Amino acid sequence: MDITDDPDDPAPHAQQPADPAGHEEAPDSPAARERRPRAPLRRATDDAMVQKANESIAIRPKKGRLTLLSRRIYNALLFHAQQQGVEERQYSIPLATLIGDAHFNSRNVALLKEHIREMQTTLIEWNSVGAGEQRWTSSQLLGAVEIAERGSGYPVIISWSYPDRVRERLLKPSRYTRILLEVGAQMRSYAAAVLFELGMQYLTSPSRLTMREDLHWWASVLTGRSDVEKVDYRYFKRDVLRPALAEVEALQQDFILELIEHKEGRRVSELQFRVLRRSPAPLEVAQARNTFDLELVERLRQLGLKEEDADLLYTRTDDTLLRATVEHVEQRLRNPALPTLTSPAAYLRDALKKGYAGVPAPALPVAEPAASAVQASVQGIREEWERAQSRDCEARFGTLPEEEQLMLRQAFQDEALPGLMAPIARAWERDGPRSKIAGPLFLRWLARRWQSAEPTEKDLLEFAIARGMLQLG
Repeated sequence: MDITDDPDDPAPHAQQPADPAGHEEAPDSPAARERRPRAPLRRATDDAMVQKANESIAIRPKKGRLTLLSRRIYNALLFHAQQQGVEERQYSIPLATLIGDAHFNSRNVALLKEHIREMQTTLIEWNSVGAGEQRWTSSQLLGAVEIAERGSGYPVIISWSYPDRVRERLLKPSRYTRILLEVGAQMRSYAAAVLFELGMQYLTSPSRLTMREDLHWWASVLTGRSDVEKVDYRYFKRDVLRPALAEVEALQQDFILELIEHKEGRRVSELQFRVLRRSPAPLEVAQARNTFDLELVERLRQLGLKEEDADLLYTRTDDTLLRATVEHVEQRLRNPALPTLTSPAAYLRDALKKGYAGVPAPALPVAEPAASAVQASVQGIREEWERAQSRDCEARFGTLPEEEQLMLRQAFQDEALPGLMAPIARAWERDGPRSKIAGPLFLRWLARRWQSAEPTEKDLLEFAIARGMLQLG
């Protein structure tokens, strides 16, 4: 099955082949449905939003389980169904469109089908409050789903429906939250995806407080599992809550979620979240605190980590420790006097665990020392040196003739762009060297291209003294 057929190519629909047997089509056959006049297909753009019914955000599966990919697929299907209209009973789009909108980076159709089955077999409970009534409904997320392959030259079509009891409430909800499809698709964990949607839901609430529920309820909602029996809050907070909160904070700029713990004695029994709207911050502060450092994540990928593993390691590791360790591994790879590393990614994880970079992981937050008492570490000096090199490269690049600038941009695009993550590549194609996430990588590339050799310890020492980073005597 070829799932890469261009869904925008009008040729396959220009003339439908006649039935070789001369049979009439059933009025409700898939082929007949495809010929009916429909609203034009709108592909999800970067600013596309789905209107998600509030009761469908924090869903608690009662049977089966939900995954991050199934949630992405569900949101993408819901977006297209809303574009086609609540009056329809069945919806269809090219499979390639769904794969792109759900960020399903695989050609494995069997895996896609498995996630669709999850949504068909997972039993969930819906609780909604209307005018003078409360309603409880038990249902599946999806009804019948069909993937039709019509042969060479035709796009593969996926068709789906929703259970009648919830279809109208999903497609034309009375109380809903607008979810930016692209941001939701960037979340790397199921818990972060749920918390992001909850944050958007309660951002405009007067109290900005989410529902208050017990640990078991939150564990089921944030993991998408129905088989949660016992919750050890220490591990749940460490392995699920903290990474998800960090991820939500890093990948969007609208709000921060504050965890509220309700206790019975010394035991945490219930949880709630407060949604804090972010006030506009100076650009430098916003980049330092709230921006997902795609440059550092890209360096992790260059060391051999998969994109998902690099993102997860970034969200779970102290920034200073991770940056210092990455630099240590990069220096180790550049040293020809040492044996070649067979697995830089494995060495990185071991270096983080054992503190090879000489930067201890912070155990508890401590008060920041006075500026006069701060002694610059070797790693800090190297980072400042690299920033200075980048500023010099930026200034030098700006003085070059336009023809040379274009040549360097093309060389970077040819050499580096194919190996970069998709968000960075898109940012480069859109903004070039002015991009806030691709620009720093371009300057690092220029520095390596123009730099004759790595700085020695003497070079770094002289640089630190000249900048007043070291106190002598």
